Amino acid sequence: MDPFDAGAGGLLKQPTSVWATAGASVVAFMGIGLVDPILPSIAQGLDATAGQVSLLFTSYFLITAVAMLVTGFVSSRIGGRRTLLLGLAFVVVFAGLAGTSGSVGELVGFRAGWGLGNALFVSTSLAVIVGAAAGGSAAAILLYESALGLGMACGPLLGALLGDASWRYPFFGTAFLMAVGFLCIAVFLKEQPKPARRTSPLDPLKALGHGGLASAAASAFFYNYTFFTVLAFTPFVLDMSPYRSGAVFFAWGVLLAVFSVIVAPRLQRRFGSLKVLGGSLVLLAADVLVLGYGSHTTAVVCTILSGAFIGVNNTVYTELALGVSDAPRPVASAGYNFVRWFAAAAAPYFAPKIEEWTDVHLPFVVAAVTAVVGALVVVVRRKALTTEAERQETRHATEDGVTVFAN
Repeated sequence: MDPFDAGAGGLLKQPTSVWATAGASVVAFMGIGLVDPILPSIAQGLDATAGQVSLLFTSYFLITAVAMLVTGFVSSRIGGRRTLLLGLAFVVVFAGLAGTSGSVGELVGFRAGWGLGNALFVSTSLAVIVGAAAGGSAAAILLYESALGLGMACGPLLGALLGDASWRYPFFGTAFLMAVGFLCIAVFLKEQPKPARRTSPLDPLKALGHGGLASAAASAFFYNYTFFTVLAFTPFVLDMSPYRSGAVFFAWGVLLAVFSVIVAPRLQRRFGSLKVLGGSLVLLAADVLVLGYGSHTTAVVCTILSGAFIGVNNTVYTELALGVSDAPRPVASAGYNFVRWFAAAAAPYFAPKIEEWTDVHLPFVVAAVTAVVGALVVVVRRKALTTEAERQETRHATEDGVTVFAN
């Protein structure tokens, strides 16, 4: 099967509703890295410390983590289309309000509301894309993952381009783009059938009772601490202009997208999922350690290079999380994301604090250690993860280079 085949069901031959949802997904994922290049500018504009500004990530992902327990509850009652529109409406309102903030406290609060909207949208968009896609789901899911990578790459670039004039403009720009996405989905996406069974907020927590899913989530928790130390703390260490910082994280995002969609599946077919994941986590730990102790040029190179390891890890973790248990994929995904997003909230808060208490190097030492701990969880709990890993490897051997996964 060739997902790029322009024929019926191929990646390039999808209904307008799928393209509309995928386009809105790009903008939604842009919101994650949007503030990266302008973090120093925000700190200067609002007379805030690095620790205070890093709360933009903490509030965003803390709300996102908690919201994972209710997104299925909401979508199973009002339908996927309405859930997408509700999430987009939240993002439009709170991203616009963020641009009007007069203090870092206001900005952090508005960013939290943004996180709620993004959780509603992101958790539902994959199911909507697959449900509306023509043909099989492989090409549709690949389209979704491509949107994720493109959004992660373009977020810092947009933040740099607009943020060079004012740190407020990236927030207004995101609100405008999400409003366009809202209109596209309202016009082109028809309501899909509601699930036969309504989801309870407790279902994702119950799903974590499965040893394999709990192991994947625990390992991903430690990995995400490393991931978001790079994303949220490194801009302060690089101390570059918005344009230069945006260029660095754009290159980082490009590597993330390429290694997530193209390289990771090939490595899995050759070496196996668990070996690839363990090896990539150890390499990420080494990369982060060198980033923390190297020269400025070395730090730039290591920041960009980390995108490759992060892309591989994202792919393998998500495949394991969605297939290792017998829970429905949306429920398993919600439980897995509930755990790992707490680390995304913790890292931006603790990394600047650790720097204040010690020096600029130690936050990266901690990040390297958490990546190694994530690898150790994979090794220690490999039996709980082996069933899914073997299934993935069998599938990779029979499919023509297509990986089915979801974030």
